[in-house]
Amino acid sequence: MCKALIIGAGGVGTVVTQKIAANPVFTDVMLASRTKSKCDAVAAAIGGNRVKTAEVDADNVPQLCELFRSFKPDIVVNVALPYQDLTIMDACLECGCNYLDTANYEPKDEAHFEYSWQWAYQDRFKAAGLTAILGCGFDPGVTAIFTAYAAKHHFDEIHYLDIVDCNAGNHGMAFATNFNPEINIREVTQKGRYFENGQWVVTEPHEIHRLLNYPGIGERESYVIYHEELESLVKNYPTIRRARFWMTFGQEYLTHLRVIQNIGMARIDPIIYNGVEIVPIQFLKAVLPDPKSLGANYHGQTSIGCRIKGLKDGKERTYYIYNNCDHEQAFKETGTQAVSFTTGVPAALGASMWAKGLWRGAGVFNVEEFDPDPFLAELGEQGLPWHELFDVNLEV
Repeated sequence: MCKALIIGAGGVGTVVTQKIAANPVFTDVMLASRTKSKCDAVAAAIGGNRVKTAEVDADNVPQLCELFRSFKPDIVVNVALPYQDLTIMDACLECGCNYLDTANYEPKDEAHFEYSWQWAYQDRFKAAGLTAILGCGFDPGVTAIFTAYAAKHHFDEIHYLDIVDCNAGNHGMAFATNFNPEINIREVTQKGRYFENGQWVVTEPHEIHRLLNYPGIGERESYVIYHEELESLVKNYPTIRRARFWMTFGQEYLTHLRVIQNIGMARIDPIIYNGVEIVPIQFLKAVLPDPKSLGANYHGQTSIGCRIKGLKDGKERTYYIYNNCDHEQAFKETGTQAVSFTTGVPAALGASMWAKGLWRGAGVFNVEEFDPDPFLAELGEQGLPWHELFDVNLEV
């Protein structure tokens, strides 16, 4: 039996809390964030006094430790901001708690993210006998688990890996982001980067693009961007010759994005306005629609998966493993849109893998380092069924 503490009460936190609260392996559940009223609303919707709530500043290690020592969680599920990964990991080490997150650390003052900061915690978590599970959302997360499953069951060597992420949904807004606007805009406006022949190739933002077909959706223009799971996957599967991440964007979205950049609203450095210091992208976040509010009017599907080429028994083969998630179905079940759902379900499932003793070890781990089979055996039951296609045209 396991006590779980979830930090972050946005759309993803809502899904994680619902799924963990519904799982009997967790005896006690707490949801905490900077705004306790958001936690209270999630807890009230679940009902039955199943979920306790608390207020905490995830930037403040002493505050986190005070909460951890009071509640005594076995595992802390971090679905707060990526800026807060390290403070939460520090508090877990100080208080003897295991850790899981969905996105890697990035500094607040630089639009740059990589695993080096969190991998540097390896020796400390190992010495403490604690488990830290990194990147257990969908991408990163399920995409890495899909890759591990392919390597275990279908390939002797993976040579080419293309992770493809399509959101073919329509929320009816002129411009909105599907998760935290500040994080989303920082992610998709930076330079592209992919791995080829042992080195990283840097591109201009959205420089490489092409039409790709997505199951049940059709053709969508897809763009190469950098995504963090590439970094861990090429490390853990050294036979990979090339690894890329593709994401779909509509032309209207890209036009809005260019305007936001051109007028300086994507800036992450502070400016003085009327004698007050503000960060333009944080002000923009305040006026854009809350991603959690989009679900009620969201229609269409997401399609995320891995297109893989490599060798099995000396023969070349291709393989496509993917999930499609319906926005309306996600909203019906959890009151959130599919992007929150596809991130939150794997985080809750990863926590249950730890609680059941299936994903454990002393140190810091990316999800592909664990056995993918028990996770994927339950993923469909939790609302994210997956599909396999063999020896198909990968288009990439």
